[in-house]
Amino acid sequence: MTISNGIVPDPLSNRAVSVVTMSEDVSGKVNQCTGEALPDILAGPMLRRLLPERMTLWLVASKALTLTLVLERQGERSAHLPLDEQQCRRLSIGTHAVVHMIDVAIRPAFDEGEVLSYDLLIEAQGASTGMAEWAPQLCLEGERRPRVRHSMTLVSIAHGSCRRPHFDAPDGLARLDRQLNAQRSTPEQWPSLLMMTGDQIYADDVAGPMLLAINALVSRLGLYHERFDQAEIDDSQALMEDPWLYRRHRLLPATSDNRLLQRYFFRGKQKPIFTAAGADNHLISLGEILAMYLLVWSEVPWQLINVTPPALEEDKAALFKREQAALAHFVEELPAVRRVMAHLPVYMIFDDHDVTDDWNLTAQWERTALEHPFSRRIMGNALMGYLICQGWGNAPEHFDGPMMTRLETYCRAPEEAHHSAMIEALFRFEHWHYSLPTHPAMVVLDTRTRRWRSENGLHKPSGLMDWEALTELQQELMGHDAVIMVSAAPVFGVKLIEIVQRVFVWFNRPLLVDAENWMSHRGAAYVMLNIFRHRNTPQNFVVLSGDVHYSFAYDVQLRGQHRSPDIWQVTSSGIRNQFPDRLLDIFDRINRWLFAPWSPVNWLTKRRYMVIRPRQPDNRSPGERLVNKAGIGLLYLDDQGRPRDIIQLGGDDQDVRFERDDP
Repeated sequence: MTISNGIVPDPLSNRAVSVVTMSEDVSGKVNQCTGEALPDILAGPMLRRLLPERMTLWLVASKALTLTLVLERQGERSAHLPLDEQQCRRLSIGTHAVVHMIDVAIRPAFDEGEVLSYDLLIEAQGASTGMAEWAPQLCLEGERRPRVRHSMTLVSIAHGSCRRPHFDAPDGLARLDRQLNAQRSTPEQWPSLLMMTGDQIYADDVAGPMLLAINALVSRLGLYHERFDQAEIDDSQALMEDPWLYRRHRLLPATSDNRLLQRYFFRGKQKPIFTAAGADNHLISLGEILAMYLLVWSEVPWQLINVTPPALEEDKAALFKREQAALAHFVEELPAVRRVMAHLPVYMIFDDHDVTDDWNLTAQWERTALEHPFSRRIMGNALMGYLICQGWGNAPEHFDGPMMTRLETYCRAPEEAHHSAMIEALFRFEHWHYSLPTHPAMVVLDTRTRRWRSENGLHKPSGLMDWEALTELQQELMGHDAVIMVSAAPVFGVKLIEIVQRVFVWFNRPLLVDAENWMSHRGAAYVMLNIFRHRNTPQNFVVLSGDVHYSFAYDVQLRGQHRSPDIWQVTSSGIRNQFPDRLLDIFDRINRWLFAPWSPVNWLTKRRYMVIRPRQPDNRSPGERLVNKAGIGLLYLDDQGRPRDIIQLGGDDQDVRFERDDP
């Protein structure tokens, strides 16, 4: 395979933009375009927060840049804000890669509903270069700067999860870009924000061509290397010499202490009910994690590398070719993806694939994975990548102080001691969750790192949040009339699938079916239900979720409540992923036969405490409830925070609306 530059028209802007094309090359060599000068900007800018008095942006450049933020507000002259070290943290992650974390105070504050444009000027040798010159593809048609709308009142929310690069489906973020472009004359119709509810990257499920591209980019940008303890390879430099394509599961030591880790953490699991790709190309080093982020969020890094595969056995060669074709489609849509992230405030939270499949699923898995130095380093690297590329932008204030000091120390001197200290601090960190001061309030949950370990056995699924975290959640919800609660996994899921997962738990095989749902742990389930029952819980309660690779919407009422809150479960998944279509259809049919709202079978489950009414997708057969369509969710709210319209924007431009099925 050769990755080379090509020029194709951007279908929205009618401009020619650079992308890459992939074609086969049997030479088996790995080359770098080392003779070409690197562009200043590698990825971004991505708009992360837009609060009344704060504006937060993220970008990665090939060197430390002197930047000026330009804000053009209606009826006012453009304001030029030179960004000093306090407003723009510059973190070197390699010889030719510098993360720029921009967080600027705004005076006077943005008005509700205000539409403004912004620019980032690169200052060099007495000249200023704006985005119209260095990234024209980030601007909508006919414009020279990205526009944004400041909205603390959540009239509409775009949301989704599970963006898997080598799944051959249209990208939901590119579909959202087409939506923004169609409404460019009426930006007041744009979503208030984009919420990405997990699996923004797949660190554990990497295509062969993507792994080679990652390693080529690590080398091209000089991303930092590291040593490994108790591993078959000494350091990350060895992965440049031999990336262990399709055979990384062999890197784990076969000792009794980590036999479970070798079986479940790295190797492709046999999943007779739920299919999942193997992890034979699992990312290992921090450099690989950071390169993955650059490659999934920007087309520019693809233009800097030229890689070809080694000779492969027949079955692997066929797999490589299929992945290569899917990745070519993925790369073509990256300019649109990048444009969306420049126009909408983007908030994120991790799920398992951002680190590894089954991350902290059971206490046994957690203990086994953390006790081995090599697997501990792998997970720690994924958390570092999440902090740098996702977590910081959600709530920069959570990382001020010792955490950011440790990160800056590592970036200045990427020594082993600093790397290890950073990872240990991340494993102790307990503030990945955050809230937004919007109306309705938005509360984003960390359902991965503060787990409620099962008291009935180390092999049983852990609760998604422990008692202390749930108590903090209850306090956070107090005093709000309406709330949007973001939980990566649905609180109210497809009951049949949850029962199938429970059957595997009974047979001590929770890892075979990813038995992660709120009802799988008795303690966490009952505390969450009690939160809904509390007399001071918000009256209007929307749960926004992803994770499951299909989409659905439920209206939920609690039984026996004098004042039951109105609860809606809204799930959109995946942005670029889908459930096996035929299998999902079978589950959908059986589920509605067994667990319809009137079914007495509900009284044998935790649903005896509630009435769950699924919404009917339009243009679907009667009774169908689950939508298997890669795309992006779009939720419209009324002035009381209740869903007014629930839509799945299809990546194929075939949209689905979930309609209330009144009894």
